[in-house]
Amino acid sequence: MNATAAGVFMALVLCGSLAAQAQQQPAPREPEAAKPAGEAARESLAEAPPAAVDPRTYIIGPEDILLIRVWREPELSGLVTVRPDGKITLPLIGDIQAAGLTPDKLDAAVTAAFSKYINNPDVIVSVQAVRSKRYYVTGEVNRPGAYPLVTPVTVLEALTLAGGFREFANKKNITILRGNQRIKFNYNDVIKGKNLSQNIVLQHGDYIIVP
Repeated sequence: MNATAAGVFMALVLCGSLAAQAQQQPAPREPEAAKPAGEAARESLAEAPPAAVDPRTYIIGPEDILLIRVWREPELSGLVTVRPDGKITLPLIGDIQAAGLTPDKLDAAVTAAFSKYINNPDVIVSVQAVRSKRYYVTGEVNRPGAYPLVTPVTVLEALTLAGGFREFANKKNITILRGNQRIKFNYNDVIKGKNLSQNIVLQHGDYIIVP
């Protein structure tokens, strides 16, 4: 075999090898179509369980997400967000005040409003997500972040919900920031039953800082 024939032969072998590799590689996957922002938000909310609030005592606030159900009236039912002005907008009714009311009281107000258009409306109001009342845990804890203030929570309970402490946390010098106040919390004392008055009930906007 002369040099020219050998070169042609090697080129054919190389082409065949590349073709075989190409056949073995899986075809690229087509990217999934992006979902509309509204649909993605609804799916995200649907995956999360409803907030475990007491409908008789919880006070609704701005940014809370509510579910209004009107029996046999699907076009009047759905999720609504409490606006910064404290109101929600519903079909037929229009704007109605929600902030400052309990779910039970809002239920009664919505029922009365729908009664002008529907005979004996059966309405259920539930809180799906608490966004108006939060506290924050930051620093040397396992799950730092914002937490909904659904029911009364003490500092000790909040630290437990935050997953406890990391290895080098200073448990004796924890600080709760409340506006301009700096409240000290000694975890070691509290779990020993000492100075229990420092285990305060948290308020909306409190920051727990674990150095």
